[in-house]
Amino acid sequence: MKKLSFLFFSIFIVLIGCSGEVQNTGEVHFIEVEIQTPEKIEPNEEIEISAFVTQGEEEVNDANEVKFEIWKNGQEDHEMVEGNHKGEGIYSITKTFDKDGIYSVVAHVTARDMHSMPKKEFVVGDPS
Repeated sequence: MKKLSFLFFSIFIVLIGCSGEVQNTGEVHFIEVEIQTPEKIEPNEEIEISAFVTQGEEEVNDANEVKFEIWKNGQEDHEMVEGNHKGEGIYSITKTFDKDGIYSVVAHVTARDMHSMPKKEFVVGDPS
């Protein structure tokens, strides 16, 4: 029993010694996604909807997938559009809305073995 304990202890010490310069601080930085839309959107105006993706202080330029799910509130039909990488952590689409209303967008972002799905509502024209 003592020999077995000594063996495990020795292996443990060797593994600690072999860890080199890599230090695990225990901090996990999740991906963060900020959806960006223009403040004012008029019907039949082409606009850009973008997602700014970061992890900690780093811009994420290697996302596996960025899709934008868009729908007019109160409607069941949702449109899914693949985002284009523009650089500096920004993925975007261009879109034209033909009717006034309140719309929602969800950015589906998969990057670095993580997934994020933030949602944002925005107004097109005069929904009243």
